Amino acid sequence: MEAIFLLTAVAVGGLLAAQASVNLQLTRAVGTPYGASTLQLGFAAVLLLAVAAVAGRLGGLSDLSGVAPWKLLGGIASPVYITSAILLFPGLGALASVGLFVTGQVLASLALDFGGLLGVPREPVSAGVVAGAAAVLVGITAVIRGQRNAAGPAGAAGSAVRGPWIALGLVAGAVLPVQGAINAALRREVGEPLAVALVSFTVATLTIAVVLSGLLALERTPRPQLRPLRDMPWWGWLGGAAAATYVTATFLLIPVIGAATTVALTVTGQQLASAAIDQYGLFRMPSRRLTPARLGGLAILVGGSILVQLS
Repeated sequence: MEAIFLLTAVAVGGLLAAQASVNLQLTRAVGTPYGASTLQLGFAAVLLLAVAAVAGRLGGLSDLSGVAPWKLLGGIASPVYITSAILLFPGLGALASVGLFVTGQVLASLALDFGGLLGVPREPVSAGVVAGAAAVLVGITAVIRGQRNAAGPAGAAGSAVRGPWIALGLVAGAVLPVQGAINAALRREVGEPLAVALVSFTVATLTIAVVLSGLLALERTPRPQLRPLRDMPWWGWLGGAAAATYVTATFLLIPVIGAATTVALTVTGQQLASAAIDQYGLFRMPSRRLTPARLGGLAILVGGSILVQLS
């Protein structure tokens, strides 16, 4: 039975990588990444509301009145991650983008652990953690350098690898463990995972809707188009379902197999799925072959990520 939970964690991590690729179809139809993020997060919130209502799990929402405001803000991370993925995937490809996300995740989780921040228990520094973090940095460096030789039909991918894009990828990854820590603190108050996930996605939807409204007022983004959605492939809507499944599944898996194992396996799933998306051009993504350098970097990233989480 435990093997099923372990495989589920890997599959759920793969959903996070597939989510970004799927969202590109939504972005192309809507015409703006911010509009696509608003639709996707709104769809996820409605889906979670329906599931929680059917399961009779909305009672936990009554406990929100006495919760500290910062514990309600975990959802802000979702639009940061989703919009960054929409912007990064076309230029960097799935493997390099997810590699940056994973590196940001690992570094931020270490900061939370060692600093005892946001209610996370303080953890001592160990040789295994240091070695794993070093391996993650070596792995992402190898992936980024190997990107120059992995250009697909869209052009030289290496030319898109610039400092600001790298920084955006690291920040987008770093917000995920921060979101997890905040949502974990909220769960200690509310107790019901589905209610916590619903709060998180509701906050996320409202946040990106405000950002979209501001950008439209400043004429910094095109006005969203809804008519082209009719011609979008059906799987273009699956990003919201993938996001809701990922958040809910991680809540449910952590008590069963532990937080460290859950993170290690979901991160592994992210990286393996991103490699497959690049290699085979899945979800209409440009095909970028997996060179020995990129495969080596991927292996080091996976090993380092697991070492950090399980040390």
